[in-house]
Amino acid sequence: MDGFYFSIPYQVRISDINYGGHVSNAAVLSYFQDARIAYLGHIGPWSELDIGGGCGIILPEAQVRYLAEMFLGDKLRIGVRVEAMGRSSFKMAYRIERDGTATAEGTTALVCFDYERRRPRRLDEAFVKALQQFEGETLSEQRAQKGEGKS
Repeated sequence: MDGFYFSIPYQVRISDINYGGHVSNAAVLSYFQDARIAYLGHIGPWSELDIGGGCGIILPEAQVRYLAEMFLGDKLRIGVRVEAMGRSSFKMAYRIERDGTATAEGTTALVCFDYERRRPRRLDEAFVKALQQFEGETLSEQRAQKGEGKS
C-alpha cells in the first residue's frame, strides 16, 4: 500500500452492511479505529487509553471520502499513518483498498487527553519518539520546524 508503512486486513461482515446493501458510513469509521488501535499496538505498548504519561486520546474531528461501494465479504486492506504532529495532538491518515484500488480515504485529528483531569495535555516524549522512529524523518523535521520537541 503506497505511502503507508502499516496496514491490516479486514473482511466485510454482515454487521457492516446498511439498508443500501453496502458498507455503512459508521462502519468505515470503525475500520479506521480498528486500524488505529492495531497501529498503536504495533509501534509500542500504546492504546487509545494509554499513549504514555497517564493519557489517552480523544477524537475531535474525522473526515471520510468515499470512493467506491464496499460489499459483504469484500477483502479489504486498511492503511494508517501519522500525517502531522503538534504539541498535544496528531493527525492520522487512512486508506481502505480492495484489490489495490482505494474505496475510502480519510483523516482523524487526535488529541492527547488526561482522562483523570479531563483536559488535553502535551504528547508524552516516548510516544513522540516511537511515532518519529516508525514514520521516519518527516515527523522529526516537522516538529523541528515548529520549534517543538525541545527541552
